[in-house]
Amino acid sequence: MEIIFDGIKKAIILIFGGDKETYSILLNTIKVSSISLFISMLVGFPIGALIGLNKFFAKSLIITIINIGMGIPPIVVGLILTLFIWRSGILGFLELMYSNTAMIIAQIIIVFPIILGITIAAFQQINVGLINQAKSLGANKIQLFWILLKEIKFSIFVAIAAGFGRAVSEVGAVLIVGGNIKSETRVLTTAILQMIKVGKFDQAIALAAILFLLSFTINVIITIYQRKNLFLGI
Repeated sequence: MEIIFDGIKKAIILIFGGDKETYSILLNTIKVSSISLFISMLVGFPIGALIGLNKFFAKSLIITIINIGMGIPPIVVGLILTLFIWRSGILGFLELMYSNTAMIIAQIIIVFPIILGITIAAFQQINVGLINQAKSLGANKIQLFWILLKEIKFSIFVAIAAGFGRAVSEVGAVLIVGGNIKSETRVLTTAILQMIKVGKFDQAIALAAILFLLSFTINVIITIYQRKNLFLGI
């Protein structure tokens, strides 16, 4: 128990003591996870609407593949991506290996199916009458998408929370393609792993506490915004 309390005290010191390395790791974690989540949302919401609202051949097969993608092992993602961006790989000329860009791509591959799967399920539950009513009032495709997006806003909140949680907690794929390079590609999860490897358990617990605090804060913000919209009837 003593080592746990030492870790918590260490976390407080690192956060409020202005430790540069800790802030660097924290900011990089937020940057990488936020960018991967934003891109996944930007692409996932429109595609989710397209798949969820329309009937077409092989729709069930596509949804099945997406559901499988939601549970893909991150270590597999890291391995496959490495084969593509390694020096001898197809995309080796881009020199993405051991970079934040590679980590973002890995997280997108992991997060995108989650965003897409939840979005598809939400759009499939929308009342057809609402769609017909919006069309009859002259809504174009973009306006219709926006109207329906607001209709499923609570599912969108769930998708965002789940996506960010998966991204910020990822370690296997980002470790492989990022390399855990100090002051460059190190994020909270890989830093925790590094501290465990060298036996600095108090430091590992401190970073874990910061990671938990980050995830908790984001989810609280999403929940407050969700409840605010529910209260206002937006």
